[in-house]
Amino acid sequence: MAELTHTLPVTLQQARKARRLSQLELSFRVGVSQRHISFVESGRAKPSRPLLLAWLQELDAPLAVRNAAMLQAGYAPAYGETLLDDPALAQAHSAIQHLLQSHDPMPALAFDAHWNLLHINRGGQWLAATLMPWSANLPTGTPLNLLDMLTHPEGFTRHMVNLAEVGPAMLAHLRDEACVQATITPKVEAFASLLRERLGNQNLQNAWPRPLAPVLTTRFATTHGELAFFSMFTTFGTPQDITLASLRVEHMFAADAATRAVLGRLALGCQIGPNCRVCSPGGRLSLVF
Repeated sequence: MAELTHTLPVTLQQARKARRLSQLELSFRVGVSQRHISFVESGRAKPSRPLLLAWLQELDAPLAVRNAAMLQAGYAPAYGETLLDDPALAQAHSAIQHLLQSHDPMPALAFDAHWNLLHINRGGQWLAATLMPWSANLPTGTPLNLLDMLTHPEGFTRHMVNLAEVGPAMLAHLRDEACVQATITPKVEAFASLLRERLGNQNLQNAWPRPLAPVLTTRFATTHGELAFFSMFTTFGTPQDITLASLRVEHMFAADAATRAVLGRLALGCQIGPNCRVCSPGGRLSLVF
């Protein structure tokens, strides 16, 4: 559930600005005057329940934000929030597992709006153990947050070869996301601090925007050589539940032949390295959720 510390005018202003819409453009979309939009956003008028629902729909606000706005306006929430392991979401849960398993040996992981890691496939476990060997010793079921993993001293960014290229682009994306998911703001700003420390404030400011390849590629230095990946994301098309709406599956694809070869050997079940915990017959998989 989104935080309820804001008032309705602040929530609506933030949601509109996150979509980079003017009050005039929003008024055309919703079918009311710009004056009424201004009055609601300043707290001088209260929208009806149907208008508020249409308003939030036009802003494509996250379902959790829509519920928060409804409560702030004094209305009942419009959407439920079901636990992922609830029988009611069995089909959705099965679909996520299918996506993850089908993507092996390429890494894939599922996470929520707060970037909490929910599920990870075999390839993802191997990559996590390769980049962060200490993670292999975590007890099974240890809660992990991907934003925390970005800022951890021995986390994902530790071995990023092209952090100067990838980091600013990731930060811009995360800050956009934080506009509508305010709870991640402290973690996003912690990532910004890490980038300033690693890249320097001037380099961070000058690094983005810049001409990039069609797909942003992240490169990691590992004991198996440099590994390069690009990502695609899967979401539910028409979710009517906050839990489902918040879920994303990241599919990582090999960006070069060398990475494909390393992951191909993983698919064959070979022991890529002396401490490979995924390939070896007695290997321990500690990141199973």
